[in-house]
Amino acid sequence: MKNYHSNKRVLVTGGAGFLGSHLCEALLQRNCDVVCADNFFTGRRGNVAHLLDNPRFEILRHDVTFPLFVEVDEIYNLACPASPPHYQHDPVQTTKTSVIGAINMLGLAKRVGAKIFQASTSEVYGDPEIHPQTESYWGRVNPIGTRSCYDEGKRCAETLFFDYYRQNRVKIKVARIFNTYGPHMHPNDGRVVSNFIMQALRGEPITIYGTGQQTRSFCYVSDLIAGFLKLMASADEVTGPVNLGNPGEFTMLELAETVIKLTGSKSELVFKPLPSDDPKQRRPDITMAKAKLDWEPKVPLQEGLKHTIQYFKQYA
Repeated sequence: MKNYHSNKRVLVTGGAGFLGSHLCEALLQRNCDVVCADNFFTGRRGNVAHLLDNPRFEILRHDVTFPLFVEVDEIYNLACPASPPHYQHDPVQTTKTSVIGAINMLGLAKRVGAKIFQASTSEVYGDPEIHPQTESYWGRVNPIGTRSCYDEGKRCAETLFFDYYRQNRVKIKVARIFNTYGPHMHPNDGRVVSNFIMQALRGEPITIYGTGQQTRSFCYVSDLIAGFLKLMASADEVTGPVNLGNPGEFTMLELAETVIKLTGSKSELVFKPLPSDDPKQRRPDITMAKAKLDWEPKVPLQEGLKHTIQYFKQYA
């Protein structure tokens, strides 16, 4: 595509979502013209309301399962509900969003010659047999479980990205995102950080599934967005997939106790059965991100949680 504008034109699908809104903000700060596309299933106008007066920001109500015709230099494909309650609400649509959405965005990238970024997920590793997870690990995913619409949808999207790269020479970047948290998360998204914080702020019992010994790694949103931008700016041969996440590992009990301490809550812990196919442990090996992108997260969990708790106080 011939760009007749002085600024880089960037499309962000899912741009009104948690990660998308932070990415739109970061791109505007870098003097890009940003087209934010979102169908507002989980994305919220409030996440980008502060950007609407910026003349370089444009918002489109659009579902990526339908083709989109815009002229852009780069595409960040973030469109897909990412929390289990949201992606399990309409599992067929979740799979369509990942697979048909990828086909449509890759087709757009091919047509206009744009570089395209795929927001993949650590869920492609499933309930892993190796720990921590490296990009060379193929994963252990149940193809017919209740989480499969998301896990397998994202795996198929990666397949499509690499086939477009090999067959059509589309410039691709694939990031495997591990648990991320921060302001603009949906207060009812059902993910563990938002669940714990909202329950603590309301003085409700904090729900822990299983024994609470399962682990996750939590990356603050500003660190993750920095990783997105570094991956997109990297040399063409750096296609990914690249793990982006914080290698610090915490049990659910440790997270709950930290949230209770930081909120000053009197909430008690209640234990419920573990959902099916819920991974027992999850931690990224970020050796590749360090070597190829010179990236690693900087925000400690307690500091990031303080910012997130402050944001969620408006909903408590």
